[in-house]
Amino acid sequence: MLSRYLTCLIAIPTAVFAAPPEGADWVPVPAMTDEFDGTELDASKWYDHNPTWMGREPGYFSKDNVAVYDGKLHLTAKAEQLDDLPKGYHSFTTAAVKSKTLIQYGYFEIKAKAMDSHASSAFWFYNHQPEEWTEIDVFEISGGSPKKQRTYHMTVHVFITPEDGKKHWQNGTTWEAPFRFADDYHVYGLEWDAETIKWYVDGELVRVLKNTHWHQPLTMNFDSETFPHWFGLPDASELPATYSIEYVRAWQKKAEAAN
Repeated sequence: MLSRYLTCLIAIPTAVFAAPPEGADWVPVPAMTDEFDGTELDASKWYDHNPTWMGREPGYFSKDNVAVYDGKLHLTAKAEQLDDLPKGYHSFTTAAVKSKTLIQYGYFEIKAKAMDSHASSAFWFYNHQPEEWTEIDVFEISGGSPKKQRTYHMTVHVFITPEDGKKHWQNGTTWEAPFRFADDYHVYGLEWDAETIKWYVDGELVRVLKNTHWHQPLTMNFDSETFPHWFGLPDASELPATYSIEYVRAWQKKAEAAN
């Protein structure tokens, strides 16, 4: 993701659940729900790459680094040099999965374990159109970075709007976990509606943001990227490393799903 952010730590009352939040009439969104119980990625729902981006240099998104087995989706980062890569891509391959469906508002949840590497593990939403381009990062995690392995990065971006044109700005924050994200599976949720955006970790509400700009239908994305100047490049000794997702589940409020 195109990510930079302001950091601050916030304390918010918790709400424990591992399903849609109570208080609304939720309906499932099958096109963005997957238990990954087969032997290959469901091509009716997902791309095994990002069709509009090759990855953050120097890490190149390779379809070979996406796999489904043992009831999980696996995205792997490797130290390898592929032949005939575009300029700027070298030394590392990473992975990306992107939904084939756009969605506006809902509750989205995954159970995942971050890779134990400086390479990122990420869950995010975006849509890049000539007249509007926005992004919501549920998380970016560097599970193997000594100073960031417990840090949960949450950022929203506005790149292009009809009102402001090409004026990029962002709003980001962090939450410090009492655990390493690469040690075990945890449940991560995003509740997004016309009024607010909320982030959850294991049912704990860790951020609330007023929704001022994120009203555009977005795609769902999982990926791993190399961030030379943020997380630092991975050492070859820590690769291959894998970001594993046990499930992704999506719901919309009934009134939103009907539109």
